[in-house]
Parts: sequence; structure tokens; C-alpha cells
Amino acid sequence: MTTDPLRPLDTVSGADLDRLRARLVDAAATGGVLDVAYRTLDTPVGPLLLAATDRGLVRIAFASEDHDAVLVRLAERISPRILRAPARLDDAARQLAEYFAGRRRSFDLPVDLRLAGGFRREVLDQLPHIPFGRTASYAEVAAATGRPRAVRAVGTACATNPVPLVVPCHRVLRSDGALGGYLGGPEVKRRLLQLEGAA
Repeated sequence: MTTDPLRPLDTVSGADLDRLRARLVDAAATGGVLDVAYRTLDTPVGPLLLAATDRGLVRIAFASEDHDAVLVRLAERISPRILRAPARLDDAARQLAEYFAGRRRSFDLPVDLRLAGGFRREVLDQLPHIPFGRTASYAEVAAATGRPRAVRAVGTACATNPVPLVVPCHRVLRSDGALGGYLGGPEVKRRLLQLEGAA
């Protein structure tokens, strides 16, 4: 791209901007200054924000969470060195697309759960054991953690799950079979359970 450095940005082509962005991502990665990469993905439940560290997928956010606000929180809690770097999340995007197309039942992705600690982390560690097409109650998940009376805390852990879908908190229901809460909203939870044949 040979351009006048004083050339107004609105006269730069989209292809030039894409090349410039790719060079910036490469330079940041090579220089070790890219701590959080992110991209968005259009899905049947709306646009999702995907973010990853070098450890793995650290955040999946629904549009209702306000993607810009989520990026600000990631900057505060992990690192301000955040960059839109879609290629670093290609595998996650591909697996999520396969899931929504009905061609994937589980995810094979490294996950960085540093945003969840203590008992919340214990709950998140239990959730992948709930098989595709099945559900468990908050009470059953509490019992699986060895703390059968911590039903409300299980609900809180599910409500603050940083990587929904991949860590399937949508498969946890109230003991009476009611949906319970969900970060993406009850309609999204219902649609995910229908997709999996569990509703």
C-alpha cells in the first residue's frame, strides 16, 4: 500500500485497510503485545463476541451484553492489549458454526477460565459433563460439586459463565423443569435446547 501519509482515511480502500489491519495484528503478535484477540460471529442467536488469550477462548458474549462494554471489562481484568484479530479465532468460529448447523455436539477448544474462580470455577468444570441433548437441574450440578446445598450459587455461576455455549450452562434448568435464567436471555436458552433436542 503506497499512500500519502497525510491522505484522509476515508479515501483508503477497504482492501487497503484489511491489509493494514493484518500487518498490525502480525506485528503485535510477533512483538508479544497482543494479549487478547477478538472477533464477532453472526449466529442464529445474534452476533457473538469471541475473545481469546494465548491460553484459549476467554469470553463469548451475546449482543445483549454490549460487546464494547465486554471489551472494556476484558481490558480491565486481563490486559488493555486487545486487538481485533479474527484469524486467531477461526477454529472457534468454525466449531460454533458447525454447532449451530447441527453438525457438532461438543467443542474441542482450549478454554481460559481465569475470569471464574473459586466455587464458580468448580461449577463450570462440571457443566461439560452434561451431554448434548440432555439437561441437569441446578440441584444436580450442586450435588456433583459435592455441595448439594449450594443450588443458588450454581445459578450464579451459570449466570456469570464467561464462555457460554462452549461451557454449556444452557443445559442447566430449575428442578421443576423451568428454564431459569440465562445470560443470553430465556429465548436464546430455549432455542439452544431445541437445537440440541433437549426441549
